[in-house]
Amino acid sequence: MLSRLREQIWADWIWFPEGHGWADLKDHDGQVFPKMQDLWVTIPIALFFLVCRQIFERAVATPLASLLGVSDKQRVRAPPNPVLESYFCNTSKQPSQSSVESLSKHTDCSVRQVQRWFRRRRNQDRPNKLKKFREACWRFTFYLVAFFAGLAVLVDKPWLYDMKKVWDDFPKMPLLPSQYWYYMIELGFYVSLVFSVATDVKRKDFKEQIIHHVATISLIGFSWMVNYIRAGTLIMLVHDASDYFMESAKMFNYAGWRKTCNFIFTVFAAVFIFSRLVIFPFWIIYTTGVYPLTLYRPFLGFYFFNGLMLVLQALHIFWAVLIVRMVVKFLPCNAIVEDERSDKEETESEDEGDALGQRGKFQNGHVQNGHTLLNNNHSKAD
Repeated sequence: MLSRLREQIWADWIWFPEGHGWADLKDHDGQVFPKMQDLWVTIPIALFFLVCRQIFERAVATPLASLLGVSDKQRVRAPPNPVLESYFCNTSKQPSQSSVESLSKHTDCSVRQVQRWFRRRRNQDRPNKLKKFREACWRFTFYLVAFFAGLAVLVDKPWLYDMKKVWDDFPKMPLLPSQYWYYMIELGFYVSLVFSVATDVKRKDFKEQIIHHVATISLIGFSWMVNYIRAGTLIMLVHDASDYFMESAKMFNYAGWRKTCNFIFTVFAAVFIFSRLVIFPFWIIYTTGVYPLTLYRPFLGFYFFNGLMLVLQALHIFWAVLIVRMVVKFLPCNAIVEDERSDKEETESEDEGDALGQRGKFQNGHVQNGHTLLNNNHSKAD
């Protein structure tokens, strides 16, 4: 029964246009074609990347951070408090106003002290600037090398200049050694990002990043299995074209090099918008989703592949909005770029502002006819 189910899932008519099938991808006459089992190679490559990353961050990124002046200010740790710690870990890291009042009563602390404790405790869990710099440095190095490696692989290929040629002789297009390694290394890197997601810096678009990684891995893997390799190499090249600009802008941001960061980020925004919102939809998606309809009748594999392409395009639009918002913020006043996806560290002044706002209303959570009353708890050491 399992064998029959497998045959139905991998039936030729699902994954290939009419008249073609898996038999077209069998090696013959010295020509090699992609095979599904080749994808297992990406697992050891991903593990290799994880090891290389640890070595790179210690041997290259950390000394570079010191050279650029990346440093972290000393963070004040929240004092031990079992009640607040339990609430922080098990209930919420951002307690509501009523919860703060309740915790104030249970801990014999003022509302202000409870707010300050939670602020400091949240700051303890935020990654420091050095960690962010090392992560950006690693990704910058990979994306830069991957982009120019992709150019080297594609510069002499006719489908780089006429994208319709990705369908010439499909699916009977032999695999080139350069395409094999380009695919395996790119896919191995994205698999390594999934492996390291638990320890990487988590930003506000964490869910979107996970969707992007899954869609990218699925897209690369599927394009390999059914020999959409020519289109796949173009997709990877377009994605790598802007990413190293973004990571380098982050590095200079963490180093406090304002003008350099702003200049690189402006270049990144221009390259991102042109590559992801112009080239990707109007050239590549057209080539994979519209032009093939003049050659073949649509089939399920066609819909699956282009569905993943549309998921990526939706993410591109989402990130383009964030990028434009950041550019609009820093251009008029020449302020330093702030990553809209990152949680900002809360400062003492923010805490003071919250406390002053609360002081006129509450005395450990009790309203006193709208008047400010002295709170003896405020005299306690913070």
